[in-house]
Amino acid sequence: MDIAVIGSNMVDLIAYINDMPKMGETLEAPDFKMGCGGKGANQAIAAAKLGSSVMMVSKVGEDIFAENTVKNFQHYGVDTQFVEQVAGVSSGVAPIFVDSSSQNRILIIKGANQYLKPADIDRASEALKTCKLIILQLEIPLESVYYAIDFANQHHIPVILNPAPASTELDISYACRCDFFMPNETELEILTGQPVQTMEQIQVAAKMLLDKGLKNLIVTLGEKGAVWLREDKVTHIEPYKVNAIDTSGAGDAFIGCFSHYYLATANIEQSLKMASLFAACSVTGQGTQSSYPDKATFEDFQQSFQ
Repeated sequence: MDIAVIGSNMVDLIAYINDMPKMGETLEAPDFKMGCGGKGANQAIAAAKLGSSVMMVSKVGEDIFAENTVKNFQHYGVDTQFVEQVAGVSSGVAPIFVDSSSQNRILIIKGANQYLKPADIDRASEALKTCKLIILQLEIPLESVYYAIDFANQHHIPVILNPAPASTELDISYACRCDFFMPNETELEILTGQPVQTMEQIQVAAKMLLDKGLKNLIVTLGEKGAVWLREDKVTHIEPYKVNAIDTSGAGDAFIGCFSHYYLATANIEQSLKMASLFAACSVTGQGTQSSYPDKATFEDFQQSFQ
């Protein structure tokens, strides 16, 4: 197995709106879509669509969404033997509002994701030991994130930690034990309490974390690309100009693609460039996982930038 994603799944409820309603106001929205999402699931499926073998450790609820979520993983070839149902609770759901400028606002209700515990990682341990990379996010309990990092360190498996949604309760000493720490600029701001409006401000905020011992800090910047920072060097990953329709899940697309190419090449900078291009491709379509290209479609997309 190439990649294990220990993390969340959500059902995306996406409303495409012209304007956000004011307090007490009801507005008609032009379109609605429902799809499978969640940061963990998105990252798993982005990597799987590119050809990585991926297993998922996750929880679904006891509701109409659960079976569809499992079938969706299986449709894309993700191993679901450790996607387990929690009785008496809802699956995770994410109402998403996408405005006419393609920007999104997202609410998450964790539901069953809150029940992913260290014991679930123990149950999956033999399969996890075969993986070359573990990906984590913060839509599951922090105790499970820390336990997964301990497990990965013990078995010498590289770890990507995507601190999303950002939490000031995150123990940075655990982040320092991960090979890659991958927030977006908003998450970096929350984690450091520093402004991030300019590249200079981002570097100041990043230095606060690097000084604590982070190995590779990769900050995704949306339409501005990404920046890779480590103790002695800063590398800006240029963005690709596209006509953005829906930016939902672009950061997850970036992480899933980076994971795939990093395992294939061990070249961090080149993998980041591919991830930036993959994320750009994803925002040209609607939805999250549905907007991620498969390998052939992505190769065709690359040709337009050569």
